Amino acid sequence: MNDHNTAQVRRDIPIPSTPNTTVWCSDAIADMLRELDIPYVLLNPGASFRGLHDSIVNHLGNENPQMIVVLHEEHAVAIAHGYTKVTGKPLAAILHSNVGLMHGSMAIFDAWVDRVPVIVLGATGPVDAAKRRPWIDWIHTAQDQAALVRHFIKWDSQPASIGAAQEALLRAKQIATTAPQGPVYVCFDAALQESKLSEAPPRPDPRRYLAPPPAQPADEQVRLAAELLSKARRPVILAGRVNRDTVAWKQRIELAEKLNAEVLTDMKIGCAFPTAHPLHAAPSGHFLNPSSRAVLRSADVVLSLDWLDLAGTLKQAWEDEPVGSQVIQVSVDHYNHNGWSMDHQGLPPVDVFLASEPEPAVALLLQQVSPRTTPAPARAPLSPAAVSAPGAMTVPTLAASLRRAVGDQKVCLMRLPLSWSGDLWDFDHPLDFLGYDGGGGIGSGPGMAIGSALALKGTDRLPVAVIGDGDYMMGVNALWTAANAKIPMLLVVSNNRSFFNDELHQERMARQRNRPVENRWIGQRIDNPEPDLAMMARAQGLTSFGPIEDAAEFERVAREAIALVEGGATVVIDAIVKTGYSPSMTAGLTRAD
Repeated sequence: MNDHNTAQVRRDIPIPSTPNTTVWCSDAIADMLRELDIPYVLLNPGASFRGLHDSIVNHLGNENPQMIVVLHEEHAVAIAHGYTKVTGKPLAAILHSNVGLMHGSMAIFDAWVDRVPVIVLGATGPVDAAKRRPWIDWIHTAQDQAALVRHFIKWDSQPASIGAAQEALLRAKQIATTAPQGPVYVCFDAALQESKLSEAPPRPDPRRYLAPPPAQPADEQVRLAAELLSKARRPVILAGRVNRDTVAWKQRIELAEKLNAEVLTDMKIGCAFPTAHPLHAAPSGHFLNPSSRAVLRSADVVLSLDWLDLAGTLKQAWEDEPVGSQVIQVSVDHYNHNGWSMDHQGLPPVDVFLASEPEPAVALLLQQVSPRTTPAPARAPLSPAAVSAPGAMTVPTLAASLRRAVGDQKVCLMRLPLSWSGDLWDFDHPLDFLGYDGGGGIGSGPGMAIGSALALKGTDRLPVAVIGDGDYMMGVNALWTAANAKIPMLLVVSNNRSFFNDELHQERMARQRNRPVENRWIGQRIDNPEPDLAMMARAQGLTSFGPIEDAAEFERVAREAIALVEGGATVVIDAIVKTGYSPSMTAGLTRAD
C-alpha cells in the first residue's frame, strides 16, 4: 500500500468559477492556508466564516486544503487531533463564531493536555456594529472571543487586516508546532473576510517562518545525567511523551540496552518502547500496577523522558515517604504551565533537569553514558493469556479474540478503553498504539479515531479503535464523517452497558459510608432500554455488526470486518463485555484513589 500522503479521501468537486479580477480578503486567507501545507480543514458550516468557506470552494477548488464536513464542532477538533497523533503535522479546524468555539472547547482542551498541535480557526462579527445583521450577528459576536479558550491554548489572534491575517496564520503554525506543542486559535472578522482588495497581496514564504529545531540540553546537565546513569545500581527509564520517529525509537532501545535499564511505559500516551522487550519491566496502565510500582520504588536513578505526571507516579511508588531515587527530568513541558489548568500535575523532585525534548537528550546521553554490565532484574512473569470461553466476554477475552482475528497484519490501535491494560497486547512500533485523548473528555474516541484513520489511509496498517460504549454514544455522530469521506477503519465498542468507572467510585463511597454496595449501579447503567449501537452506525451509512456476546462469534465477525475494512469500508462491531477492568488496571486505579 502507499504512503498516507498519496491516499485521497472522497472530495466534493465544485463547478469552476468564471475568472475575474476581483480579489477578496478571504481568498488571500485561503491562499495562505494552502501555503502552510495543510491538506484538510475540518468544519461544520457557519455564517461567520461564509467568506472563507466560499474561498476554499470557489477560489481553491476545494483542494489543498480540502474541506471535510463534521456534524459537531467537537469532532472537527478531535479529528484534527487524531490525525496529528499519527503524522505529527497539524490540520485546521474551523469553528463558527462563539457558539462553535464553545462546542469545540472540550476537544481543544484534550489537544492542549495531550500536547498536540491543532490550528483552530474561527470568526466573529462583523466587529463593526453598523455592519451587523439584526439579531443573529449580535448574539454571534464577542468582544474577546478567544477568552473562551485562552487558558488552554498556546496563543490567539484576531487580525484586523489581510497582512495581519497572513502573519497570524504563519505565527499560529510556528507556535503550535514548537515544543511543548499545542492548539492555537485565530479568529477572523466576518466583515474583513467579505471585503475587497485592490490587488492580490504578496504572499510570505512559509519556509522562513518555521518552528525552531528542538532545543539541546545544557552540556553540563547532560554530563551529570550520564554520570548518574552510568554509575546507577538499578536505573529505570520512564518512557513518556515522545515522537513517532523510528530513529528516535531505536535510540531509546539502544540507551536502555547500553544501561541495562528497566523501562516503564504509560497507556495514557502513545507507544514509546517495545513492550515485549526484556527490559520492559511491567505491563503499562493508566496508573502503576503492583509490578511497576515495585520496579520504580527499587530504582536508585530514574530517567524521566517527559513522563506524564512524574510527581504523581513517584508518589504512587513512594507514597508518603521522600522519593529515594535520584531523578533526571527531560522535558520542556514547564513552558506551558499556567495558573488556570492543573494539567501540569504535581511538582516532582528533580536532581538533574534537561530542558529539552526527549529525542535530542537521548541522542546525547547515548554518546556519553558508559555501558553497564550488571543485568537488569528478571521481568516478573505475566498472567496466562486470556482464552475464549463460552458465555459473556470480558475485556481480556475480547482482546485475545481480536488479536487472533488480526493475525500477522500490522495494526495501529488508535484508541483503547480504560478497561484495557498493557498485558493484553504487545507493541513493537511507534504506530502500534496512539494513546488516550489527553483531557479525559468522554466522547472524543470516535472523532480522534477517524482522524488517525484518515492519516493512516493508504498505508500498510490496519486502523483499529476499541472504545467504551459511553465514549461511543457521546461521539457517535462523528461516524457520519468517516462514511462521507470514505475513511476505512474498524471500531470495536467494548460495551459493558455502563459508565463503569463511576460504579467503582460509588462502591468506594458506599464502603466508606457503610451503605449498600449493591446500589452502585443506579445512575450508571446504560440499559432499560439498551441502545442499539450497531443501528446508530448503520443509520449513518456504515457497516455494523452486533450486539455480539460470544467470543468465538466475535472473532468470526472481526475477521469478516477486517476484510471489509481492507476493501475500504468503515465498520463498527458492538461487542458486549462484562463490567470490570483487567486486574492490573483495577489494582492501579484502586491504589491511586
